[in-house]
Amino acid sequence: MARDGVKWDGLLKWSLSHMDGTKPSPRNISEEDRKWFTEAMQAQQSVDPVKRMKDITLVMRTPQDVLESQGITPSDIGDMLDELQEHVESIDMANDLHPIGGLVPLLGYLKNPNAGIRAKAADVVSTIVQNNPRSQQQVMEASGLDPLLSNFTSDPDVNVRTKALGAISSLIQNNKSGTAAFRLANGYIGLRDALGSENIRFQRKALNLIQYLLHENIADCSIVTELGFPRLMTHLASSDDPDVSEAALGGLLELAQDRTSGGSPTLPEEDKLKQVPNDQINGTSYMPPR
Repeated sequence: MARDGVKWDGLLKWSLSHMDGTKPSPRNISEEDRKWFTEAMQAQQSVDPVKRMKDITLVMRTPQDVLESQGITPSDIGDMLDELQEHVESIDMANDLHPIGGLVPLLGYLKNPNAGIRAKAADVVSTIVQNNPRSQQQVMEASGLDPLLSNFTSDPDVNVRTKALGAISSLIQNNKSGTAAFRLANGYIGLRDALGSENIRFQRKALNLIQYLLHENIADCSIVTELGFPRLMTHLASSDDPDVSEAALGGLLELAQDRTSGGSPTLPEEDKLKQVPNDQINGTSYMPPR
């Protein structure tokens, strides 16, 4: 259920006042104003969720320098995105975001200079598109995959990369055009880099997506084999993290079922793989990305 709305009256006035592109004169925020804003963010009241989403859309469309000049911090924006995420947990609300003009500025936040905002924006996108073909199509048509791929492959913050990968997984699952676009954008190279990272969550999300992609299209086994995935997954199958180990084994089992190469082996280091407990292998089955 979406969080009860907050009184952003002043901020909305700033947004509406400067939608013509003019820049307000900077002013110092008094302690009283700051206290009001903090209390407003915490205030509880029943509101129409569509109206709240329209209000949030106005704020997202407000230029960054306008927000900064009015003392709005990245933390304030993060709280706003938290509220938006709760609203779009409803599939109807998620599908309404684009018609009211909120999807494009949300995607713009994926390029925000603040890493926390980039990560949170990806989280919201993931919620919007998960198991939602209509919103998946809307994000694809708005070129939303491009900034997600950029953040996934090259953002300096590993949390941003992980959140972007989570959003990509939600976007391309059961979405043929999204999966094809991911392949064409060399997404598998990004997944290989994720497997080589030191971040457990990043590894786990990458492994889950790899397993899903191989399960959906066994022909991709040749791609991942050429890119050296079997060696990386064999190593991760011995991870101390049980979820990483299980996901790595699941990917290896998908590769073991590959028949596109005329039955030639696709799994290297077989002796090393045999060291993984048999009960782990026998208990592994396909699971969709998490």
